[in-house]
Amino acid sequence: MPEQPQGVAAGKGPRLRPLLAQDTLRGIAIIVTGYTVISAADAAVKWALPEVGVAVAMIWRGVFGMLAIALLVRFQGLRPVRMPLLALRSALHCVVTVAFYLAWFNAFPLGASYAVSAAAPLIMTILAIPLLGEKVGWRRWTSTCVGFAGVMIILQPGGELWRWEAGMLLAGAATLGLTRIWTRVLAATDTPQTIAFWLLAAHVPVGLLLLPIFPPLGPLLPAWDIVLSLAFLGMANGFAHLLFSRAFAIAPVSALAPYEYTTLLWGGVFGFLVWAEVPAWNTLAGASVVIAAGLYNLHREQVRRREDRAAAGRA
Repeated sequence: MPEQPQGVAAGKGPRLRPLLAQDTLRGIAIIVTGYTVISAADAAVKWALPEVGVAVAMIWRGVFGMLAIALLVRFQGLRPVRMPLLALRSALHCVVTVAFYLAWFNAFPLGASYAVSAAAPLIMTILAIPLLGEKVGWRRWTSTCVGFAGVMIILQPGGELWRWEAGMLLAGAATLGLTRIWTRVLAATDTPQTIAFWLLAAHVPVGLLLLPIFPPLGPLLPAWDIVLSLAFLGMANGFAHLLFSRAFAIAPVSALAPYEYTTLLWGGVFGFLVWAEVPAWNTLAGASVVIAAGLYNLHREQVRRREDRAAAGRA
């Protein structure tokens, strides 16, 4: 029998749905594909943001993303079960979107933003303690602290990335880590397409509410090339979040978390090709430290799981 995701006790709360078969390797392949697609979508929105603004980009992302998911699943399995948690997760993800869109609007480099947000898997390690009941020993605590030191190397106090946008991105990374944990929890009751659909649906009303704060920089229906970019943004986001939700439903958070680092590669590629952005030495050095810390955390998680299985076998 597949292991029931932690966070929903059997016989309590909403009715549990039959779980997708647990397959870590397949989950890894799915999430790597999702991060590739989302990186391309991020490059598209960073290019379009100076023409439309933060709120309008969120609205278009939500509209096209919802449509893409609905068509991909033929409008099946979109009815939510745990609507309060789903709504809270979707609203928090909108906060993450605002943080990144505002940073990119203010010309924060794409690759550097991914380097800062690389702290998300480390934050997920910490959040898994109260939310999923996972145990973290002193080795993983140490590597997590080393990882955050790597973030400081990236930001280099007093350097060109030591900006208020960097602090906002760190807060966004913390929020992103929380939404990743909740994706695993929601997988016990809601389908991957439900989780992804309502996440993007939330972007439409939130974007409308933010219009007075981030007014449109042009007509709501911009030039055709910008419309194509926004359409790709929404559809790619819909496809990517569908992949994310499915991956977290079939594989443990700790196994998938390190693959968030693949966005660093794609961020560097797209940043160079579109904006001629070349990562600074401290960005590369700090990102290496953060990645090493995250991979060590994964190693310790695998060791702990083997020890738990061995103890259970002896019992």
